[in-house]
Amino acid sequence: MYTTIQYEKQDNIGILTINRPEALNALNSTVIEELIDLVGQIEQDAELGALIITGSGRSFVAGADIGEQYPMDVAAGRKWGQRGSALMRRIEKLEIPTIAAVNGFALGGGCELALSCDIILAAGPNAEGKGGAKFGQPEVGLGITPGFSGTQRLPRRIGISKAKELIFSGKTIGAAEAVQIGLANAMYAPEELIPGAIAMAKSFTVNAPIAVKYAKACIDRGMQMDIDDGIALENELFAMCYATADQKEGMGAFLEKRKEKHFQNK
Repeated sequence: MYTTIQYEKQDNIGILTINRPEALNALNSTVIEELIDLVGQIEQDAELGALIITGSGRSFVAGADIGEQYPMDVAAGRKWGQRGSALMRRIEKLEIPTIAAVNGFALGGGCELALSCDIILAAGPNAEGKGGAKFGQPEVGLGITPGFSGTQRLPRRIGISKAKELIFSGKTIGAAEAVQIGLANAMYAPEELIPGAIAMAKSFTVNAPIAVKYAKACIDRGMQMDIDDGIALENELFAMCYATADQKEGMGAFLEKRKEKHFQNK
């Protein structure tokens, strides 16, 4: 169905792979169009509990396609930026937890794609000390700014001063530094990256799905509010949990000292 991406489900975990290795998985119009279509399907999949995004070959996403951008004028550039930013925002607003499993280059639009996910996991170098995740926003060296919301998400993730350093310099950092500055959550050996991402996704999906979705909403929406409004939001979504069968199952299992829980997402 798709030519530049692949998608599979392992139980209730989705695995989305950007698959354009001949171009280091760079985002062109086709990739973006296919991602828009797939994200639309994911938004409607009530059975899905978590989503992992990764890349094929030695790259996560090496950026947006420079050849496609080179001839753009102001109007075309604006449309391109708006289209990419809208896609990243839809990924960010997915109700379920999302994990970027960054296996290689995550530059420009690739770094911005990772930033749209809740969690970023990074592959470290291989046994020979080569490869691994590489993060950066190198756009200023190409005469442009980050265009898919990197100037907004990177400072929210790692702090304003460090984000300015990375964006103004355009430098690339490896997995260890990404973890150190809070850009990535953890570093894995390359062969352990996807198994590690799946294990983390499973640690999310064993819990009550509605509660996990509400918790994500509380954090994401609350961080855009003052603390009093954020607390009020949490109070409301906390109360709404008591209308679910999963709340009765979770607390019932605790009271009955049952390890097994049968959450039904309702």
